[in-house]
Amino acid sequence: MIKKAIPNETALDLLRNRSLSSAAQEEIEKLILSGELEAGAKIGEAEMAFRLGISRGPIREAFRGLEEIGLVRFEKNRGVFVREVDLAQANENYEVRGALESLAARILAERISDEEIAELRAIIERMERVVSRNKDYAALNLRLHQRIIEMAGNEKLSEFYGRIIKELMLFRRRSLAPHPTLDEHRDIVEKIAAHDAAGAGQAILEHVESARRRILAAYAP
Repeated sequence: MIKKAIPNETALDLLRNRSLSSAAQEEIEKLILSGELEAGAKIGEAEMAFRLGISRGPIREAFRGLEEIGLVRFEKNRGVFVREVDLAQANENYEVRGALESLAARILAERISDEEIAELRAIIERMERVVSRNKDYAALNLRLHQRIIEMAGNEKLSEFYGRIIKELMLFRRRSLAPHPTLDEHRDIVEKIAAHDAAGAGQAILEHVESARRRILAAYAP
């Protein structure tokens, strides 16, 4: 039996709502990861709809998407809250992050191009210039790690890594000031550039493990 076609207006409405919910999710995610919406804060559906200038339907869809990627939590009869990541969860995320980045570095070292090497070295050079400026250095730090993941070219690895990093960013309220591990970053890049898969994998694993130990030392009971 042939199903009746959806009227054009309805199909367009569905596409529009889907587009609006995606855009809303992206905007709310930015507010969360920037710290404007703090961990544990309640996110009002009506207030967010007013802020973004859209109806509440796409906001509800956006909340569901944010819950799926671990950035918000629903509480029955209370509403939606920015998720809080505790020390135990952060510790687990660091362990998984180290394994993912080690794998990415190994993959990349085996097939990195001259252009990609130049790009990673350029990031290191920028880090050298701003090492005393915490905010600028931290942004470049994230950029370097993200590019290594992206250059590895494994979509599933990148998907898992993205979620881990976002959850760790929720932990920032308790995190330490950026630690200028410039020598470690330079060593990682040069081992990748030398096509030393084992060395690159080990170097980035030790780098992430060092960060994990600093967090535990600062905040463990």
